[in-house]
Amino acid sequence: MMARCIQTDMECAAICYAAAQLMSVGSERAKDICNICAEMCEVCGNECSKHQTEHCQECARACKECAAACWEMAA
Repeated sequence: MMARCIQTDMECAAICYAAAQLMSVGSERAKDICNICAEMCEVCGNECSKHQTEHCQECARACKECAAACWEMAA
């Protein structure tokens, strides 16, 4: 269902923004938010990959790359 995909995209964007903001201020909680961000990016990537539209496939790839970067930052 495309509505679920859109909702997941918006949630993912919000958590990615929060992670970026906390990292930019050197937050001690940045690793925690990066873990959550990585999880959300994986969920979003999996949801988007279910749809064959070009923008969903592009989003799925970006989310998987973001998840990998967040896991690395959280380590």
